[in-house]
Amino acid sequence: MNTALTIVLVIAAIIAIPLILTLFIKKEYTIERTVTIHKTSEEVFNYIKLLKNQDYYSKWVMADLNARKSYTGTDGIVGFISAWDSDNKKVGKGEQEIKAIIPGKRLDLQLRFVKPFQGVADAYIATQSIALTQTNVTWGFKSAMPYPMNFMRLFMNIEKMLGQDLEESLITLKQVIEKQSTNHSVTV
Repeated sequence: MNTALTIVLVIAAIIAIPLILTLFIKKEYTIERTVTIHKTSEEVFNYIKLLKNQDYYSKWVMADLNARKSYTGTDGIVGFISAWDSDNKKVGKGEQEIKAIIPGKRLDLQLRFVKPFQGVADAYIATQSIALTQTNVTWGFKSAMPYPMNFMRLFMNIEKMLGQDLEESLITLKQVIEKQSTNHSVTV
């Protein structure tokens, strides 16, 4: 075989093998974390249903306090959109929209990312009363990495990375809500 053909075949194999392997790598992922907050479920839900309150507990929002933000609609109501645009590459640009609310129970969100990567994810934050002044808060996130981007899953544990961010955000949420007095639990 001539040398040029051998080089071309080696390069083709180097490109083809990962692309073929990527066909078998899972694209979808789901992450869910829970924390117990020592407040009533009504107090907790009334706080988390307002997306602007994420300024005080979301690790992602707090990663760039200078991000440009804009809002469309009424916070805490289906259709409300919170958008961000940051020069910080880890924060990027995107928006989240309240898609559904089960009063006192669950907030369904859709996140639409523009930068650094385009994508869509579904998220929810749910509350469940476990005692008079104890509430479990579960934050869930579901998305997918399209082919061939899902190849990156071989080198990074997306569930672990995003899961840690959710855990940190929920711990901060717990601290913020538990420090609030009962009469002033909702930021407007």
